[in-house]
Amino acid sequence: MAHSNETATATLPLAGVRVLDVSQVMAGPFACMMLADMGADVIKVEPLEGDQTRGAMGFKMKGPDSMGFLNMNRNKRSVALDLKTEEGKEFFYELAKTADMIVENYRPGVVKRLGIDYDTISRLNPKIAYASISGFGQSGPWSSRPGFDLMAQAMSGVMSVTGYKDGPPVKAGVPVADIGCALFAVYGLLSAYIGAQKSGQGQHIDASLFDSAMAFSIWDMSEYWGIGTPPTPLGTANKMSAPYQAVKASDGYFVMGATNQKLWTKLCELLERPDLLAHPDYATVALRLKHKEALIAALEDSFGRQQAEHWITTMLDAGIPAGPILTYPEAFGSDHAQHRGMCMEIDHPNEGKVKNIGFPVKMRGTPQRVYRHPPLLGEHNEELMEELGAVQS
Repeated sequence: MAHSNETATATLPLAGVRVLDVSQVMAGPFACMMLADMGADVIKVEPLEGDQTRGAMGFKMKGPDSMGFLNMNRNKRSVALDLKTEEGKEFFYELAKTADMIVENYRPGVVKRLGIDYDTISRLNPKIAYASISGFGQSGPWSSRPGFDLMAQAMSGVMSVTGYKDGPPVKAGVPVADIGCALFAVYGLLSAYIGAQKSGQGQHIDASLFDSAMAFSIWDMSEYWGIGTPPTPLGTANKMSAPYQAVKASDGYFVMGATNQKLWTKLCELLERPDLLAHPDYATVALRLKHKEALIAALEDSFGRQQAEHWITTMLDAGIPAGPILTYPEAFGSDHAQHRGMCMEIDHPNEGKVKNIGFPVKMRGTPQRVYRHPPLLGEHNEELMEELGAVQS
């Protein structure tokens, strides 16, 4: 369905696409923000108290909204509704009739009780692409369980290969299941939307944190299915080649990778270690991997003679991939991140200038931009009522 959107979005790829964001916290809101960044008219449908990330979760700011909320909800409008009342439900139904996509992340079964499930909405709007995001999916023995990113990482096997062997359980430092599920949900929504343009029939997309984390395990499971041995944690190392990990210089760690014979030869020449190049234990990629512990110890004997920056510079000059291990402030403050626009400022009526994560995908012909601040709670109720009235008339 085509909809009038702000002039600022007219040239963006998803201009004219309307999305109802009936989700909270991370996976759903992030998915919808990606659609909004591409020009979709995303309407955040919130309970009267607002998305719980506004205040109860996240990092408080001057106003009522947390920095977490402000970073996952730009370019959206907000309408506050009580979906347990007939009035709120009718308003939602009217919005749904004009929508192309809906995203919700209630526990399985809740939208059915509220009367806003896919079967109900598709009767009002057969072309709707409707994504349900949950911890463990809409079906299966675990579907009714509450699930956060941590549970998805633990129960998908991801935590079994994270950290160091014989160490305590370690989760990934970022919410890989949440963000991964957001990406897969967008993939499903856009596919269903394109299909609906051809067939006239939308569909229900079932995206879960658990399935998303398992999909990220494709490399590890390929190993398991191939050789029958369960993967184990390797720290920063790699199961397919060595050296490819963090190594210690005189002033701390840096990362490097000499993953093939050509790079290995260059590394030995740079380190002035003909003994390593001639050593029979390190003659091939497979042998270097087999004798990885001794290999890394030998390399660190050489790396310990200079600071990390020296080795990074000389290795890059030789064409060997290497880099520093940066903190977030260092990474986002780097000249490269600034050039790539990965840290930007947006204007907000309560907070003034607010920092936001930039756009991870750059579109040459239709570059994304911030055209709407993260919405205040219910900021667009009246505006949307007027729009619906115009549609109905």
